[in-house]
Amino acid sequence: MKALDGKVAIVTGGASGIGRATARLFAQEGARVVVADLDGEGARRVAAEIGGVAVQADVSRPEDCERVVAAAVDAYGGLHVLFNNAGIIRRTTVLDLDVEEWDRVMAVNVRSVFLMCKYAIPAMTGGGSIVNTGSGWGLKGGANAVSYCASKAAVVNMTRALAIDHAKAGIRVNSVNPGDTDTPMLREEARQLGEDWAAFEKDAADRPMGRAGTPDEIARAVLFLASDAASYITGSALVVDGGGLA
Repeated sequence: MKALDGKVAIVTGGASGIGRATARLFAQEGARVVVADLDGEGARRVAAEIGGVAVQADVSRPEDCERVVAAAVDAYGGLHVLFNNAGIIRRTTVLDLDVEEWDRVMAVNVRSVFLMCKYAIPAMTGGGSIVNTGSGWGLKGGANAVSYCASKAAVVNMTRALAIDHAKAGIRVNSVNPGDTDTPMLREEARQLGEDWAAFEKDAADRPMGRAGTPDEIARAVLFLASDAASYITGSALVVDGGGLA
């Protein structure tokens, strides 16, 4: 028996990085997967690879989130797993951050979780599992990332509140909190900071395990939280960071 046999899952931010790795793993473990991303072509590539459904969507927009959930229900008849993974980062202090940039980070990283849960939870008629992507910087502060840190702290605590509210409906809600992971976003951070990638990568490896994580490693943690193996876990913040917060 595969971990997600017979389950229907949505993965936001599924065109690349952790989202793509998780969509692939969910499919390997028996799930039927809806891949949602602002990058519609990327979403279609991943969906074609795993035999899933692609939806181009801006998950900061309520109508797009409603459409993503409808796509899952229309294609597969229900919904069991939601992985809220879409996210962006701006590496600045508050002094250098435009108001519009603050709003966009909050819209993509926080508002999207609210909206996707708002539309997904009513579709989880037989219970389900929601996993939200937080960050180690949602549990502690970080330099030159004020909007990102604030947004991920909001995700972590929103996760706890959702877990309390929906436990009686059989819906578990947890967050996975990666440390530096070798994704396009990590390279984008180096670019924003104007740092050489090799030096930035070396700094990212400064943790007890001596390296950055891989998308597949984060995906395996998401699979655990999404599956019945985590049946008594809700409201948790699982840190997957090679010992960085330790």
